[in-house]
Amino acid sequence: MITYRIPMIPGPVRVPRKIFDAYSVDYGSADIEPEFLDLYNRTEENLKTIIKTKNKVVIQTGEGMLALWGALKSCLVPGDRVLSIGTGVFGFGIGDMAKSIGADIRIVGFGYDETINNWDLVEEAVAEFHPKMITAVHCETPSGTLNPIAPLGKIKEKYQVPLLYVDAVASLGGAPVFTDEWNVDLLLGGSQKCLSAPPGMSFLSVSDKAWKVIEEVNYPGYDALQPFLTAQKNFYFPYTPYWHGMASLNAGAEMLIAEGLENTFKRHQEVAEYCRNRLTEIGYLLFPAKDAVPSPTVSAVKVPGGINWEQFDAVLRKHGMAVGGSYGPLSGKVFRLGHMGSQANLELMKQALEILEKVKH
Repeated sequence: MITYRIPMIPGPVRVPRKIFDAYSVDYGSADIEPEFLDLYNRTEENLKTIIKTKNKVVIQTGEGMLALWGALKSCLVPGDRVLSIGTGVFGFGIGDMAKSIGADIRIVGFGYDETINNWDLVEEAVAEFHPKMITAVHCETPSGTLNPIAPLGKIKEKYQVPLLYVDAVASLGGAPVFTDEWNVDLLLGGSQKCLSAPPGMSFLSVSDKAWKVIEEVNYPGYDALQPFLTAQKNFYFPYTPYWHGMASLNAGAEMLIAEGLENTFKRHQEVAEYCRNRLTEIGYLLFPAKDAVPSPTVSAVKVPGGINWEQFDAVLRKHGMAVGGSYGPLSGKVFRLGHMGSQANLELMKQALEILEKVKH
């Protein structure tokens, strides 16, 4: 298996030894051992601390997309109106996901090099369309941007929209998230980004309003949220729980809390700023546009002229460094440095930029 001395992929990130150690225990059967239920409960409380919520947190076995799909299918039936805010691949993509299950979709779209910047446009769409759900992405990983969510929560409350759904998979733990303060009903996260765990777990906070909708919809699939309403009380989960994945997720959450959330946010921001300043000094062109809000967890950069993405990627790999490409309209045009979780490390970033400077010149 090929590994790289300098991992800069924007998730899954490099897994710290402490999290590997939590994963590698020979656990018993999660279906019958009370220890697992204790672990689930502790993990939920730790995630509530990071998510900043009093709401119940559902923890599922599966990569972060499981939570994105499960939340949509558990809350929507064909014909329900969904207003999707698009500023990148995932924002527009969530609208497509909702459409695929029969929802009536309206998109409020911005450029891939923008963050949400016209709240009048958003508010007009909400007032006219009367959606059941608004969807948005906090960190658009393929674009390296961070969308403001608080104003969206205020619009949601003003027009009494039942549900606000926010994908925070790539920001949670690396940027402040205030789920309850922002009036978010479904806040979605994953294990493999800022929590630095393997990509096997997803989770989401679910408001009381959302639980009522979930019970009305009564969706029965593998990714359904409804069984988790009583799973802990009855110690009966809808499928065999993933004890190793839960242990590693909890270890990642505990590491962030032990560091202190303000300290981890500061660490991510400092590494991000150093990264972008040095890239500019070296002569790289940053993406997105200057007035968009960059994410503290990932930096997007234009592929240098005179070389295509595949060639550039191969050169970096020869130097022991792995970065991410991008998707959709940005595919082949942008590469990304993932300074999230364990990779929000200044010394690691300095090594990465030394290589980027070498290959640039």
